[in-house]
Amino acid sequence: MPAEHIIDFDAIDLSEVIATRDDLAVFLKQRGRFAMLDGILYENVEEQVIVGFKEIRSDDWWTEDHIPGRPLFPGALMCETAAQLGTYDYMKHRGQVEDGSFVGFGGLDRVRFRGIVEPECRMIFAVRLTRARRSMFVYKTQGFVDRRLVFEAEVIGVVV
Repeated sequence: MPAEHIIDFDAIDLSEVIATRDDLAVFLKQRGRFAMLDGILYENVEEQVIVGFKEIRSDDWWTEDHIPGRPLFPGALMCETAAQLGTYDYMKHRGQVEDGSFVGFGGLDRVRFRGIVEPECRMIFAVRLTRARRSMFVYKTQGFVDRRLVFEAEVIGVVV
C-alpha cells in the first residue's frame, strides 16, 4: 500500500521556482547529465521537507536506449534524483560538512515504483528528513507525476 504523501498538493504553491539549477550547483557536486534536478519549488525547514522537480523530456540522454520506441524514465535515475534533493537539503540547512568532503549514496530501503514515467512531464520529488547524524542522514522520498505517486524510497546519504 502506498505511503501517506509527504506533501499536500492543495496546501502549498508549486508554481514558482525558488532555486534554479545554478543555485543547486552551489550545494551539489553532480554536473552535466548527472545534475538531475531542475529546480526547487518549496522548502519548509522546520518540518524538514523540501520539494524539487525534474523535467522529463523526450530529448533527455537516456531516452534513446531506455526503452527504444517507448522511453521510460529509469528507476535508478528516480533514486538518484531523490538522493540529490535530500543532499541539497542536508547541505543547505542541516549539514556540517567539511571542505573537501563529499555526500554520497549510503543505501536505499523500501524502494517502490508505482507508475510509469514517460516524456513529456514534470516529475515532482518531495523529501522529508527522518534521521540525521554528523556523517549520515536518511530521507523519506516520493516522486509524483500529475499529483499521482509513482515512486517512493528511503534514501541514506553518507559524508565521505
